[in-house]
Amino acid sequence: MKLKVLPPTLRKNNRYLTVDIKAVSPINKDNLVSIVWDACIRFQGELNTSNFNLWVIRFFEMEKTEDYYHYKSIIRCQRGFVDDVRSSLALVNMYNNNRISITTVGLSGTIKSSQKYI
Repeated sequence: MKLKVLPPTLRKNNRYLTVDIKAVSPINKDNLVSIVWDACIRFQGELNTSNFNLWVIRFFEMEKTEDYYHYKSIIRCQRGFVDDVRSSLALVNMYNNNRISITTVGLSGTIKSSQKYI
């Protein structure tokens, strides 16, 4: 039996955050997933974080400078919780005893339009 696709009126509305990541040590997509979830759980708690519908969509490695590694990523969250996710990510400054900085570059309603910030 084939599953039915939900009509657009019943689907969750998502927003896509484009974030800029600067880290002293190299990270990968799995590390970023744990950083995002840990930051949101620490600042918002498990109850609120479960409503965020968080997902790391894309992960790009940019140029490496002599001081830090530079990455950009697209993170999906549910509409209405964008400010909570942004504030949680802004509070991250350490990962595995290495300095890290995460800033939000852009916000959009589709993945395609969020790639213009990369």
